[in-house]
Amino acid sequence: MHGIFLFCGFTAVAFVLFLTGYLLIAGLPAIRKIGLIPFLTGIVWNSTGSDPQYGIAPFILTSFYGTFGAIVLGVPVGVLTAIYLAKMAPEGVRKVLRTAVDLLAGIPSVVYGLVGMMVLVPAVQKIFNLPHGANLFSAILVLAVMILPTVISVSETALRAVPKEYEEASLALGATKTETVMKVSVHAASSGIASAVVMGIGRAIGEAMAVMMVSGNVANMPGLFTSVRFLTTAVASEMAYSSGLQRQALFSIALVLFGFVMVINLILNALMKKGERKA
Repeated sequence: MHGIFLFCGFTAVAFVLFLTGYLLIAGLPAIRKIGLIPFLTGIVWNSTGSDPQYGIAPFILTSFYGTFGAIVLGVPVGVLTAIYLAKMAPEGVRKVLRTAVDLLAGIPSVVYGLVGMMVLVPAVQKIFNLPHGANLFSAILVLAVMILPTVISVSETALRAVPKEYEEASLALGATKTETVMKVSVHAASSGIASAVVMGIGRAIGEAMAVMMVSGNVANMPGLFTSVRFLTTAVASEMAYSSGLQRQALFSIALVLFGFVMVINLILNALMKKGERKA
């Protein structure tokens, strides 16, 4: 059994290394031809023109703003819901809400996009009196809903793993139930909640189909009510007919996206380790 577990562990590591190596091999040639600075800071993407331009700054900024907005909206709701499910909800209510969260997690991305396109986009257009409702704001709202199941499930698991003795000691010292949950349980589960945030960021920054359907999918510099294109949608919308340098540039976008996720994970892990040392 030890050998089987070891093999499975090395297999997971091997997949990560293979993916990293493949993206480097496929993505670096275009960066060398275009130039790293022009590729990352260029504001014009026109890969099919007579004079092709490969600037992905609009895609980077759009992905950053969209992910940040989804995290700002989705994480507080998700964490508070997890606290309620894990520590405060009556058993009957918890079962109903838990089922609803599981169903929310099982909905395909294209369904989120379809509902957003048919319901959310016209609503945003009408409420804000816009010429069209497919924009960054609509994408943020869809992403915020899509990350909720991940944030709720991982945070709830972390909260349920907190030893009962911590809470019993707090209650014995005179703290209320709410004070115990917020100041003891949440603090003890902070690393798990941080993992939930990281997974939520990964879900938001890696989503393609849903945001393509509600964001307008136009390579503009990002504005809250402007049609935009994300890094993921740039790859998904052009890969089918791409060739040559254009195809290589799309792999370079995937490499940049992969790099962003790795950096976010490293930063959050470093912050968590720093917090644990202080604690």
